[in-house]
Amino acid sequence: MSENSNGPRRVEGKVALVTGAASGIGKATAALLAREGARVAVADINEQGARASAREIAGPGREAVALALDVTSEEDWARVVSEVVERWGRLDILVNNAGISFGKPFTETGLEEWRKVMAVNLDSVFLGTKHCAQVMREGGGGSIINISSASGTKASAGASAYCASKAAVRMYSKAIALECARNGDNIRVNTVSPSGVRTPMWESMQFWQDMKRDTGSDEANYSALSADVPMKRFATPEEIAEAVLFLASDESSFITGADIPVDGGYTA
Repeated sequence: MSENSNGPRRVEGKVALVTGAASGIGKATAALLAREGARVAVADINEQGARASAREIAGPGREAVALALDVTSEEDWARVVSEVVERWGRLDILVNNAGISFGKPFTETGLEEWRKVMAVNLDSVFLGTKHCAQVMREGGGGSIINISSASGTKASAGASAYCASKAAVRMYSKAIALECARNGDNIRVNTVSPSGVRTPMWESMQFWQDMKRDTGSDEANYSALSADVPMKRFATPEEIAEAVLFLASDESSFITGADIPVDGGYTA
């Protein structure tokens, strides 16, 4: 994990907004950005969880604030972006991380279930990029990182809605990356696509509990589900955060419209 104590921090002076930051990838990303010098808005629909994360992240040389955000609500996005700008005067980094997983045969998937997956995983990215890019443009540029998934590249039977939503995130990101470059906005847009990551979301899903009844342990579940990953394990949230940090920093200043797979070789 990055911990730069001997030189300039990698996102020093920047302002970042991270969604889904109460736990998992979002929390790890917010923490890493803060350690590397960014002032971080920790946003989540779980306001209590966001506050806990912000308290944990904040400390000497690290600034974090919790904001309640329903990523499917345009009104919430407008409010949160306004609060960030009012507090810190700018916005340089957006990490659209909030999302939900969903697995069900397509013939058994209800329209409302389909729409919920698309709202949380895809509409949120549209709303976030729309509102944040306007502020970034006025401030001279920025970096937008959208969390897609290996399932947006390599399909999984029984997860059609999830796969479709994450594939759409990747292609949408490429399209607006080109649009921002064409417009001279100095806004870079990229995606990070993890495979399985050890987060609380996995262990809360029903299929995980069903597997656990057979395997007897979470570790056995992780081992079974990583059998098709060449590196034979799940990623940690911190490993995904490292890729996000690179794309958020000026080290990636000539990278836009790209997707970084952090998947142990799963989609190679």
